[in-house]
Amino acid sequence: MDEGRTVIKGEERRPTAGVKARIKSMFNLMLDYALEYEIVDKNYSRTFNLSDDIIQEKEQARRGHIPFRDEEIQALWDNVDTKAYVDVVLIQCYSGWRPQELGLLRLENINLEDWTAIGGMKTAAGTDRVVPIHSKIRPLIKKRYQEAEALGSEYLINCTDARTHLNSVVLTYDKYQARFAKIRDELNLNPQHRAHDGRMHFVTTAKKYGVDEYAIKYMVGHTIGDITEKVYTQRELEWFKTEMEKIK
Repeated sequence: MDEGRTVIKGEERRPTAGVKARIKSMFNLMLDYALEYEIVDKNYSRTFNLSDDIIQEKEQARRGHIPFRDEEIQALWDNVDTKAYVDVVLIQCYSGWRPQELGLLRLENINLEDWTAIGGMKTAAGTDRVVPIHSKIRPLIKKRYQEAEALGSEYLINCTDARTHLNSVVLTYDKYQARFAKIRDELNLNPQHRAHDGRMHFVTTAKKYGVDEYAIKYMVGHTIGDITEKVYTQRELEWFKTEMEKIK
């Protein structure tokens, strides 16, 4: 864990504190399984903890997300037709999907007539939520839809630049993170930007333009604590669409 390294495009990479923590968790679970089935007589992974240095490094890396500046959004639009996956970043900025949710959007849940998308994960409030497709990203969604149909993929967004077989085109979090970082660096965006920042940008921009608080929570899949809103208020799809279009 401490000495491990790999070389990517001639550049040496060493595992981050977060990767080391995930390795430790994997060892814990693997050996829990092995111990239960008497493959081993002791879970040695649970006999040691991560060092204080690794824990500290992990905490420092856990910084908040930041929205894009206006000029950064403009840079994305200026390059949407020339740089791969810039469209995906913009889709996230105008819809609020988590990176993992973007990759799990199914064609069957994309309605190009009603301009809605159904998706989501992680929480009860976030699963299978209906999100209106903002008018600015409809051409991007339609293009991705047609590409997916031609590819024979059940998912809206695919990684055709890394295709070896159909399963490899699925947009995973790691794939999105790598492509996001490349776009960020090539367009000279804030180097602190991370893959979740499009979601942060959506929420921040929605609040800036006066989108209803509960509309935002519904669309990004956050739990609503207000009983009147959650239980006794029925919102129509057209209301959500109107709120979504407030975003400029």
